[in-house]
Amino acid sequence: MKKSELLNRMRRATLVRLAATGLLGSGGMSIALRALAADGRQGFVSVKGQVTLDGKSVVVGDIVRVGQKVVTGPASEAVLVHQQNAFLLRENTQFMIDESALIPVLRYISGKVLSVFGKGEKKLRTPTAAIGIRGTGCYIEAETSRTYFCLCYGEAELSPLADPEHKEVIKTMHHEHPLYIGDKEASVMMAKAPVKNHSDAELIMLEGLFGRKPPFYGLNLPPYNM
Repeated sequence: MKKSELLNRMRRATLVRLAATGLLGSGGMSIALRALAADGRQGFVSVKGQVTLDGKSVVVGDIVRVGQKVVTGPASEAVLVHQQNAFLLRENTQFMIDESALIPVLRYISGKVLSVFGKGEKKLRTPTAAIGIRGTGCYIEAETSRTYFCLCYGEAELSPLADPEHKEVIKTMHHEHPLYIGDKEASVMMAKAPVKNHSDAELIMLEGLFGRKPPFYGLNLPPYNM
């Protein structure tokens, strides 16, 4: 790898890390995000700890192909860009991009992922839910028997896999309707949940990778910094 390319990768990873933690302040974060957006790269833009792609360790700049599985280990984290979508994968997470169907399918196998999406319909799959989205931001915690789903903004159609007819369409602007989606047929299969484990600053960071802003940006709403 050329020295200039290595330096660019290190610069990009540092900017993402600082933007996500808020250490740059609001003005500095804006500058960092513009620089990241201008860079325009795909693949991993930040890697912390043990992160593998089909069992092989990854570094900043590696690209994820369709059908490959990303796995993060304990105390690990990664920021991944794929087309006009970005993902913040927390520790102990398994995630896969599957575009073999007409509509792209994203598989949240286990763990915790914050996602922002560009235009176009996508299908999200967890162990207990099928979720249709279009240009939204969401946070998912996928477990074997339960999915936590927060539609941070946008519109989504939720369908429990244990009862596909039990569908719900929700629209939000700022984390108004988080839910738990269970794996057994019941009247409370989709139960109300709190907002947890993700922040507005992280959403702003992910959208900023494309020069975008979340719809709540600038509305003077109380920030979520869970």
